[in-house]
Amino acid sequence: MEKFKVNLPLKAWAEEDKPREKLIMKGRQALSEAELIAILISTGNRNETSVELSKRIMVSVQNNLNELSRLSLNDLMKFDGIGKAKAICILAALEIGRRRKETVFRKKEKIISSQQAYLYLKQMLSDLPHEEFWVILLDRSNQIIKRAMISRGGVSGTVVDSKIIFKSAIETLASSMILGHNHPSGNTKPSEQDIQITRKIKEAGKTMEIPVIDHLIVCENGYYSFADEGTL
Repeated sequence: MEKFKVNLPLKAWAEEDKPREKLIMKGRQALSEAELIAILISTGNRNETSVELSKRIMVSVQNNLNELSRLSLNDLMKFDGIGKAKAICILAALEIGRRRKETVFRKKEKIISSQQAYLYLKQMLSDLPHEEFWVILLDRSNQIIKRAMISRGGVSGTVVDSKIIFKSAIETLASSMILGHNHPSGNTKPSEQDIQITRKIKEAGKTMEIPVIDHLIVCENGYYSFADEGTL
């Protein structure tokens, strides 16, 4: 006789196996990423519980939350049982997590190395499917005054207007700045355009007496520092 898999509805599970009840009984740390997502989406579909659906979503991104954060609203809605409202809940939760990490780095008083600048910029740039160009404005002690997104582009590039950069620097009385942009491809090697933009902004910085002390190309698994490589 052929055996059929039986999918029990979530309400039929033992209390300690239900995500919400498990969180109450054992604490939030006891839940897997899929169980946390299951709490967000609340229900599954006709063939899967919320947990099973969430597990399938996580498997699709190799159980990697960074990869999950790269998915768009439409990407998430391709999963049976994930409508616009549920997709928005998932994206909102991931964005809260990203901002929480960013808040930790805001507490750092100074940026004194390319590694520190990379970790700061990575929170905003590493998981984007498109390029963005940012600037970190610093005071005389290398303390962060402000960070600002200068432009947003496509997969392979973004237009950078140096006037916007120096407008922000002048308004905040910045003493120096660090430039940063991401390569969604994961390739940290600077393009010829990256090199030209860096030179242009550096020369403008000399004139304005607001030096560019580094430019970082940010990727998920590493970075390129113009200052470290002696190409600034």
